[in-house]
Amino acid sequence: MQTEKKIIECVPNVSEGKNQATVEKLAAAATVTGASLADYSSDPDHNRSVFTIIGEPDAVFEAAFRLAQAAVETIDLNIHDGAHPRMGAVDVIPFIPLRGSDMNDCVQIAAALGKRLWNDLRLPVFLYEEAASAPHRKNLAVLRKGGFENMANKIKNPEFFPDYGDVLHKTAGITAVGARRPLIAFNVNLDTDDISAAKKIASKIRSANGGLPGVKAIGVAVKGGNTAQVSVNITDYTQTSMYKVLETVRFEAARLGVAVNETEIIGLAPMQAYLDCANYYLGCKNSAGAVKVIESHF
Repeated sequence: MQTEKKIIECVPNVSEGKNQATVEKLAAAATVTGASLADYSSDPDHNRSVFTIIGEPDAVFEAAFRLAQAAVETIDLNIHDGAHPRMGAVDVIPFIPLRGSDMNDCVQIAAALGKRLWNDLRLPVFLYEEAASAPHRKNLAVLRKGGFENMANKIKNPEFFPDYGDVLHKTAGITAVGARRPLIAFNVNLDTDDISAAKKIASKIRSANGGLPGVKAIGVAVKGGNTAQVSVNITDYTQTSMYKVLETVRFEAARLGVAVNETEIIGLAPMQAYLDCANYYLGCKNSAGAVKVIESHF
């Protein structure tokens, strides 16, 4: 019996979303036989790009390393600015198990990549989520708190000493490498430039404050400061759907006298997450079946 080929996903987030030539250079660096660059997108307000790499573990490992190497060579956080929190030129590199693979596979590849980033690039690494070396190091927000500007002092604290490396990279900072389940990056733009409204809503909905399960959220200013955005990470869409996040944001926004203008999804998301939205908004009883019928004709 033939063993099913292992397929994993990697979603590096890089601190560059304004210079398209740099973004294209990073995308080219991630092109490796056996791995597919399935998607990449940039946001100039966040000054951040998200890359999605899918393929066999060894190939995805190599693609992630080459992308990180290119980021270290081209990005200087000393002159970086953007709405999104960041601590590294390549800020975070998560691995996600897909077909034929499991979380342990991704934990092992995360540790191997962390070691190589330090040995080859002198880029220090935190391991996070399922790859974390201690419970207090699982949460990316906790590791990243203080940002690049304060990280040199932070890593002197034994509680936040890097898993690999012992000194901050002067231009590329530090990178978080981990293993996790699929995550949906879902942003909601409000019809106001009042950043305090977005921050209040984010505080209400994030799970750490007793809000929606599996939801992380911050309030930021985008579009040149003219729009307040609730920037959301849904870490478990089976607990909290995109439509529930949207409707909760709408409800909380109405309490503040503002409305939702538009939403956006960054990177890829599981098909079931979209089908859940179709079921809710369209009242479909068999949206999954409808998709299968359409696909069967192509």
